[in-house]
Amino acid sequence: MVQAMIQISDEANQILNIVKARYGLKDKSDAIEKVVLEFGEDLLEPQLRPEFIQKIKERQKEKTVKVTDFKKHFGLE
Repeated sequence: MVQAMIQISDEANQILNIVKARYGLKDKSDAIEKVVLEFGEDLLEPQLRPEFIQKIKERQKEKTVKVTDFKKHFGLE
């Protein structure tokens, strides 16, 4: 475990207190870790996450519509 001394704004401090209370965490270190890990999930290589792979598989099963069919359907041709 790494220890760090940090300076944060009053607003960031309030947010950490809310996160700490909402998730029943024991201290602000746990709140910081939760926020960072959740943010990191979206930030770090989303194409490798299982949810992303499942979403792509579902989209591959969807019927595709050709642009020409689209135009005919909406009377654009």
